[in-house]
Amino acid sequence: MGEPLAARRDAADCVAVGEALATAVLDATGILRQNFEIDQVLRGNLLAKRQVISARVEAGGGGNAQPAGRSGVQGTAILFCTAREADQALAQGKWLAIAANEAVLGYLAAAPAVQEPIAERLKWFAKRLEHPQPLIAEDAFREFGLAPFVAVVAAAEALDSAKLEAWVGEPGIDQRRRGFYGLALGVVASQSKNPAEIKACVSALHAAIEAPADDFRAGFAGVMAGVLVAEQTEGLLYLKDKNFFAPTARPVDQRHLLSALRFAWESLSLTIPHTNISGSTAQLLASPIVAADAVIDLARYQAWGVLDEVVALWSALGRDDALVRRAVAGYLTACPLDAAKVHLDHIRSAQPELWQRALSAAAVPGKQ
Repeated sequence: MGEPLAARRDAADCVAVGEALATAVLDATGILRQNFEIDQVLRGNLLAKRQVISARVEAGGGGNAQPAGRSGVQGTAILFCTAREADQALAQGKWLAIAANEAVLGYLAAAPAVQEPIAERLKWFAKRLEHPQPLIAEDAFREFGLAPFVAVVAAAEALDSAKLEAWVGEPGIDQRRRGFYGLALGVVASQSKNPAEIKACVSALHAAIEAPADDFRAGFAGVMAGVLVAEQTEGLLYLKDKNFFAPTARPVDQRHLLSALRFAWESLSLTIPHTNISGSTAQLLASPIVAADAVIDLARYQAWGVLDEVVALWSALGRDDALVRRAVAGYLTACPLDAAKVHLDHIRSAQPELWQRALSAAAVPGKQ
């Protein structure tokens, strides 16, 4: 996802503003570099005004700032250099340049320090989501994307539910960000005391779930996760009612569903019992496209109650999919039940070559 601007700023020994000179060129290692004349030093004393340095160019910018393309930055850039590079930075050009304008410079100057509490920082960045300056919008999203879920929940009061409802239903929105906005809607609904706001958030999530789908729905896992955050076990029932668990469901949707279930296992155990998550995951064993991944997740969840269903996959889906047999081998070797050893010995004696091949692919040490 990349490092946010505030983190770059706070880790740097020198931060400066410079103007691009000529165009960028590829160095011997294929890195795009460009010369900049220093206008202002914001931090550190490595540079003087009007000094020229060479910097690696990173795409960015927006508004009056042009994103860096093959020709590099057109105009102003923020320049960063860290302490480990500082001694030789001027000689070797170990600087990073990101295209900027006055709005971006103001944003960077005002952004809260990384040492501040994460939830408080997120409340500041929440007001910059979908900012008209693309670099600011992307950077604010990046701050949320790198934050732990508990911090996002703690910052819920700063999230604007009306804006989130519009963004999650906007076809033109960046699909990665749309997924986060779906999750954020679920967070707002889970923390709100306003019945009308909760209803509006859930309705927006349902509308996004039920909207006509294309073959690539990036971020859809986030929308599904938002449903689980907002409605908890009722959310699971809703997704089942919409046939996402059926073997006939679209493969891409089931991959998103599996990701949402993993998120629920990791982050929602206080509101959705683990048994509900593992049981829902087990329902995907009948879906060829995600069966192998579902088996792996069930082993990680130590869900041994579906042993027979997993073993059945060896001869069913496993006949045509080596990944399924690999997953079954991993599950059986991890399962502590006596019945698992019986199944394992039976498969190993009946099909020794296939078993060894699957076991080797599963990379389970110490099991033969």
